[in-house]
Order: sequence, then structure tokens, then C-alpha cells
Amino acid sequence: MSQEKKQRRTLGFAILVSLILHLAVGFSLAAFGNVYTPTLPPEEAPSELTIMDLSPAPPPVEKNPQFVETDKSKESAEKPKDQTFESNANSLAASQLPPSGDLPLPSQDGKDLPVRDLETHDFSLQTQGSQPQPQQPVQPESKPAENPPPKAKPTEPPKSTPSPAPTATAEPEQLAMLTSSPPPPMKAPDETEPSPSPELAPSVAPVAPRPKPEAPSSSYQSQKQQTRIAGSISNRGPSSVNAVGTTLGRYQKLMYDSVGARWYQHTHERQDLISIGTTRLTFTIDRSGKVNNLKVIENTANEAFAIVCLQSVQELKLPPIPDDVASTLPSEGLQQELTFILYAN
Repeated sequence: MSQEKKQRRTLGFAILVSLILHLAVGFSLAAFGNVYTPTLPPEEAPSELTIMDLSPAPPPVEKNPQFVETDKSKESAEKPKDQTFESNANSLAASQLPPSGDLPLPSQDGKDLPVRDLETHDFSLQTQGSQPQPQQPVQPESKPAENPPPKAKPTEPPKSTPSPAPTATAEPEQLAMLTSSPPPPMKAPDETEPSPSPELAPSVAPVAPRPKPEAPSSSYQSQKQQTRIAGSISNRGPSSVNAVGTTLGRYQKLMYDSVGARWYQHTHERQDLISIGTTRLTFTIDRSGKVNNLKVIENTANEAFAIVCLQSVQELKLPPIPDDVASTLPSEGLQQELTFILYAN
């Protein structure tokens, strides 16, 4: 019996070793079989024909050139070398303070506001000034009519009537009291006494009214408050930027002035209804000058203030965009974003 048990154990051990060897060989083939397997040649891909357009690509169209308004006092006949901004007129960069930042703007002190104004001045609406008035013709001085004095007609001398001789001698004083001057002579019916000519008051020359001082005409000017800026401009002088006057810049200036004049008028008329805050609008101006796609993207004031801002843009009446400018704009036209701020003084 013991011999049979030994044989069985030997056989079982042999089977176990055989299984382990088979598993080891199979694992080795699975792990390292690809190393010795020759790679198959790649399948040939079908040929493709690609047509490429080698014509020069059109220049990229700027969505909205950056605009900075140039004040009349800072206009320059010379164009700047670095045309950083687009404007209604040329201006050369200058700064009140040494550079203190990376912005292409002048460094200056001022209030901390969400806008960047380079100067401080109140707003003024456009006025036409005094219009020339037609001159009134000067009337000649009226002279009194020179009537010749009427000729005096000769009158008959009074005839003395003989008085009877007095019977008694009267005293001189009594004689003076009793005697009277002879009555005036009777005139014929056709003889009339000339009426004295009426005395005419001397004519006084009319006093010419003093000319009123002519009111000068003025252009629109928006309200600005100098803000604190940390810029990189090193030239010393009144705050200004490098800007070049272009046709588009002048058109944008016209648009800003038209909107601003209406906005100041509407805010004055409804100052009891609106509240302080900020309203941002976006819109486009097509080639004919019409406003499209007007909408409010931010409003921290009340609804009355937002309506005033919308009305100021809706009432725009602009001329068509010049052809040389329209060709450089996107198909929808000139894209604009305006920010209206009403804050306490």
C-alpha cells in the first residue's frame, strides 16, 4: 500500500509541475510573443487630391478699433509715430507725471472712476449763437413846417369923438379913474383876425437802442472728470495720447456727440425720476447710419435711467458711413458699446 501511495504522490507532483510549466510557457508567449513576430507591411491608403487656394488672404478685419476723443486744445498737425489710438484728430502723447504703469496712457492724479478722462470740464450743449438781425432803416428827422407869418392887414386908426367940455374941473386922479381907453375899431365882416400859428414842439431825434452783446456759438462738450491713471508715457506735458485722426474717428465723434447731447437733455428733464448708477448698451450702425440690435447688457440704476439711455441712442439720425470706412467694417456694420454713468457730485 505504501508503494502505491508513493507512486500516486509522485504522479500528482509531476502533474502539478507540468501545469506550472505550461502556464509559465503560455504567459511568456503572451507577453513576449510580439517581439519575435515579424511586422506586417502597412496597407496602402487610397490616394487623395487636395486643392489649396494660394491667393493672398484678405487682411484681418478689426471688430472695433479703439477710439479716444481728442480735445481741440490738444490737436496736432503732426501725426504721431506710434498710432496707438484712432481719433477725430491727431494728438501727441504727453504726461503730467513720470510713467508708473504699463498702459499706453499718461500718468495723472484724479478721482477713482470707471472711466479714463484726461481733463475736467462741465458739459455744454451746442448753441447757434446770435443770428444777424436785419437793420431797420433810419427815419429822417422831422422838421417843423415853415409857415410864413401872416401879413397883418392895416386897420383904421380909432376916431376920436368930441367930448363935451366939462362944467367943472376934476382932480387929476378922478380923471384917471373915469376915463377909459378907446374901444377897438369895428372890423369889416370879410376881415378876420389871423389866428396865431400853433407852436410845434421841437422834434427829438429817436434814440437808437444799444446793440446787445452777441452770444457766441459753441459746440457740444461732454462732462469729464480727471481720473487717476498709471500709464507708460514719458513725455512731459498736458495729458494726451498718441492718436491719429481718421475718417472713422470723426464719424465716431459725431455719433458720441449726438448721443451725449440727447442724453444730457433727457436726464435734465427727468432728473426727479432717475437714480444714480451705470447702464451699458451695445448696438450696431449699418452702412446707411441706422441703429440696429440695441440692447442693455448691464444696468445698476433704475428702469427710468435705462429708458433715458435707450431713448438717447434710438433718436440718433446719422449720415451714411463713408464708403472707405464701410469696406473695413464687419458685415453688420460699426459695432459700439456705450457706458452711461450717473454719479453724485
